[in-house]
Amino acid sequence: MPKAGLSDADLAKILSAHGGKARRVGQSQLRIVDLPAGMPETAVLNVLAHNPNLKFAELDYKVEPTFAANDPYVGSEWQLPILKTSSAWDISQGAGVTIAILDSGVLGTHADLVPNLVPGWNAYDSSNTTSDVTGHGTAVAGTAAATTNNATGVAGIAGAAKIMPIRITDSSGTAWYSSIASGIVYAADHGVRVANCSYGYLFKTSSIQSAGSYLKSKGGLLVVSAGNNGTNENAGATSSMITVSATDGSDNLASWSSYGNMVSVAAPGVGIWTTSADGTYRSASGTSFASPTVAGVVALIMGANPSLSSSQVEQLLFTTAVDRGSPGWDMYYGYGRVDAAAAVAAAASSGYAKTDTQAPAVSIASPSGGSTVGGLAAVDVSASDNVGVAKVELRVNGATVATDVSAPYQFSWDTSKVANGSASLTAIAYDAAGNSASSASVAVNVANSTTSVAADTTPPVVNISNPGNGAVVSGSVSIAASASDNSGSAGVTQTLYIDGAQKASAAGGSLTYKWNVRKASSGAHTIQVIARDAAGNSSTISVGVTSR
Repeated sequence: MPKAGLSDADLAKILSAHGGKARRVGQSQLRIVDLPAGMPETAVLNVLAHNPNLKFAELDYKVEPTFAANDPYVGSEWQLPILKTSSAWDISQGAGVTIAILDSGVLGTHADLVPNLVPGWNAYDSSNTTSDVTGHGTAVAGTAAATTNNATGVAGIAGAAKIMPIRITDSSGTAWYSSIASGIVYAADHGVRVANCSYGYLFKTSSIQSAGSYLKSKGGLLVVSAGNNGTNENAGATSSMITVSATDGSDNLASWSSYGNMVSVAAPGVGIWTTSADGTYRSASGTSFASPTVAGVVALIMGANPSLSSSQVEQLLFTTAVDRGSPGWDMYYGYGRVDAAAAVAAAASSGYAKTDTQAPAVSIASPSGGSTVGGLAAVDVSASDNVGVAKVELRVNGATVATDVSAPYQFSWDTSKVANGSASLTAIAYDAAGNSASSASVAVNVANSTTSVAADTTPPVVNISNPGNGAVVSGSVSIAASASDNSGSAGVTQTLYIDGAQKASAAGGSLTYKWNVRKASSGAHTIQVIARDAAGNSSTISVGVTSR
């Protein structure tokens, strides 16, 4: 993800040294970078992750659904009385709210789902095919929003809400981070207010957190499952998504439910009776089903009071939850097990719909006043709000140069767009209610010239002089590399990788390394050197050798 303000052209320059090409994810700032065959993605990641003009870079991984087990002989929706859904349904059944089910697809002919289905999308292969390839998505959809009061099958938590199927998986049911992020952004761009994704470890990935923040900035909320490992996942808390652990029929944490600092709330997830991909019904267990239970409750809250912001909905969900475990928030139940009746009643109460009149707090963290900047300058902004920050604008001499909608609020400012000399930086933060606040102005000195680093777009020239490509090596091998640059070799940094693992780095035009081949396995190996200049331009060279 580039920092706000980095142009597409400058991003393309950063990626071109690695042969990379970026694809934008919907209308968000997320990018999927495709590398040419043979380019080691780990080595490229190590370079991009340290580029000061990028918010983050991470590898694209596959994840599995958080499904534990199913039992076709259990058929009681025991969770509904615990959640007090009957009382909640007297006020709201989720009408007017669409829940995106990011999963393996949904059976489009199931009698208990057909009335609520709306057209979706296939984020895995960019098509309109959303039929279920594993059955998991159909079960998740029914948990959240199977039609209620139709004398058929089961009752979903939000039986009057619409279901948008977004397939994110391959035929085996596993999903790439990139497909999940694409699906979340698609939902946000199409007006969805609740998105559920019952897949593992999403709370640990920057790309999914960014996509969740994007959905939140558009008034929606992302709900995900905690996982079924029965252990502490050692993940940090995040405001970009609601992470759900699972409880059993005794209102205790299920033995297999994951937990940790990322848990927001808990919900029933054992023996949940729901829709099946064969057109019938089944019982299923896992945080995969605790998560859509919460997504359904979120839809009920939104249906009861559509004017609530996403942050207000989230606050109501947390503050009305039934406290379990240690008093207050804990890593097992979060703020507690959700209570549909209490949350919906609070949402419908005028006392919980009061107008937000408090403006955000905002300040420019860097650069500091009096600093001298040039080229692409990093600008970091701190912003907070009693409900939630919707966006932050960076203004230079009164003109808006970039807008960031997700924390941390970071910008890449092209200083060449203003004249040399003093420039005034100001950040404006907005909340969902339209309140805004301006930071104190920070004056910096812009110093660019025709020979400045900012004008440098020429990558270094890098060469591996020893060993040669195709060489047979043994014992101790001296690896030698050199690099030159149009701005001089003093600003060049070289990094050496063997089979994708970093072995050495050096500043300047020379790099040497003693490689003990005796510790390497016999066969083919790849030696790679990446050279980078002070302007961020980089070049890569690789040679293949065979050890014996």
